[in-house]
Amino acid sequence: MQDQPLPEEIIAAVARFLREAVAPALEGALSFNARVAANALEMAARQLRDAPAGEIEELASLRALLGSEGDLLTLNAELSARLADGRFDLETPGVAEHLWRVTLAKIAVDQPTYWGYRAALNDRAAAPD
Repeated sequence: MQDQPLPEEIIAAVARFLREAVAPALEGALSFNARVAANALEMAARQLRDAPAGEIEELASLRALLGSEGDLLTLNAELSARLADGRFDLETPGVAEHLWRVTLAKIAVDQPTYWGYRAALNDRAAAPD
């Protein structure tokens, strides 16, 4: 196992190269595609860095919400089934908070600069407990 650099650091370096050196040297669709590739690599780096902790928190939240054990896929399917058949809704204690936390964690990986994500974080930080 290699100690340094970390996989997310390698990916970030390649993304930076694509964005700062390759894309400006190209024109049109090739420049656009180089920027898209850089964005995809940056998202992959965030996935490697941030998603494992988010999945651990999501699993713990699902187990508490559903009162059962299981893996992430199984418990998400169970939550979806309970929402679909009406056993759970947004008024069910913990459901809305769980959905907000999971959604924000996923956006943090996918689009952390999205203005709606930033606004939601600010709103949640300003909300009284």
